Amino acid sequence: MKTVAIITARGGSKRIPGKNIKNFMGKPMLAYAIEAALESGIFDNVMVSTDSEEIAEVARKYGAEVPFMRSERTSNDHAVTFDVLDEVIKEYKNRGVTFDVLCCIYPCVPFLKASTLRAAYEQMQGHSACVPVCKYPVPVEWAMKIENDRLVPNDREAQNIRSQDLTPKYFDVGMFYFCTVDGIYEHNSPFPDDSTAYVIDEAECMDIDTADDWRIAEIKYKIIKG
Repeated sequence: MKTVAIITARGGSKRIPGKNIKNFMGKPMLAYAIEAALESGIFDNVMVSTDSEEIAEVARKYGAEVPFMRSERTSNDHAVTFDVLDEVIKEYKNRGVTFDVLCCIYPCVPFLKASTLRAAYEQMQGHSACVPVCKYPVPVEWAMKIENDRLVPNDREAQNIRSQDLTPKYFDVGMFYFCTVDGIYEHNSPFPDDSTAYVIDEAECMDIDTADDWRIAEIKYKIIKG
């Protein structure tokens, strides 16, 4: 099967200016996603979808392809992941290149390992998609809310259930998604019904959306890398 890694890295980050190519521990943030994809050895093509020439230059420097630029339609704040993947697949097809499987990788994943991509790809076999997830550290049934300045259990009855008696719940870590191209178009989504979950190590995932997140990620990186 022919596979492609599509790293989605548009310009114009508001909370952390230039986030996708901002220096993180010695190299642009985007470089970590590219290097993990290339090192995994499972992709026929590793490409970056971007609307920024500056990002495109960095992407090529670290070994990714940027065969075409992202359109204005898929670069605005209202575009969703499916729109970007759809544009990439169709543009490649117009150039005579087709794929069976794609992996959408987000650009701020400095802890992503090549071995994780290989394992998730292997697990996807026989399914339409594979989504990386992490286990919630505490039961979601114990969630609380604040109403009229008072702390209230979201579900008072669930508060009395022992954690070992509750089914573990998981959340999408938002790092990457494997999916067959047919599966994407069957559901118009990178999350087909027939998706398998790859449980990822908590140390490997972290949202980096704010300046505080960035600083914590640097500390975490130093600890992990010794």
